[in-house]
Amino acid sequence: MPFFFNRKETDPAHMPAPGLPLLALELRAPWEFGAVLPAWPVLQRAPKGDGHTVIVFPGLTAGDATTVPLRRYLDSRNYHPLGWGQGLNLGPRDGVLETAKRQLQAAADASGKKVSLVGWSLGGIYARELAKELPDLVRCVVTLGTPFAGPHTSTNAWRIYQFASGRSIERETENYDLPAAPPVPTTSIYSRSDGVVAWRGSIQAPADHNPHTENIEVVASHFGMGLNPSAWWAVADRLGQPHGPDAVWQPFRRPMVRGLHLVYPDPHR
Repeated sequence: MPFFFNRKETDPAHMPAPGLPLLALELRAPWEFGAVLPAWPVLQRAPKGDGHTVIVFPGLTAGDATTVPLRRYLDSRNYHPLGWGQGLNLGPRDGVLETAKRQLQAAADASGKKVSLVGWSLGGIYARELAKELPDLVRCVVTLGTPFAGPHTSTNAWRIYQFASGRSIERETENYDLPAAPPVPTTSIYSRSDGVVAWRGSIQAPADHNPHTENIEVVASHFGMGLNPSAWWAVADRLGQPHGPDAVWQPFRRPMVRGLHLVYPDPHR
């Protein structure tokens, strides 16, 4: 999906955290999950998978329980979804990333195939960084409301991160080139009505080293993005891309399915 940038949109000084009105809209998250049931027949028309393994990483202070609905949906679309298996996500404390690397290696060894990584919010940071370190094991990366392109002050959760992890987020981010895209097909799903993360902070800039990057806009809250039917369709669509030496990567296209085409905002508006 093409995206056009200008200096104001990419300047961190112009990327404040979402204000109180958007933060208040986070209360709509339960209704987003409630929309899954009526949307289920349509969701079953998403591209079916080839059975490969998908590891799903939860957001800050969340655990695998929060990704169960998404993982069950992916299971219904013929994937082998796994949680991250490390309890609550309290930041990249000692051993967390090493354990995630071992899980990725074990999943790839067990299946004999590359593994896709899906991350919600902070979990998307893990997915992207793992793909940078172990690209030969990763098929693709999909993130949901992940703040990789903006300063830490562009989110309303940075203080919670510091409290939960016991680390300085400023010093922590100095160790990583977060805006850089992984060298595998990478999709960032974001929402302009995200009340926690400034939406511009979830925009993947074009990458010379990887032409297979894109941004998909959905209408969702931050807390509801991993429970939102339109986000689920987008995840399944991206995971369902053909893979192999002769496969040709295709950017996301709004589905021509009744009830879904208008769910995704026009990317050229």
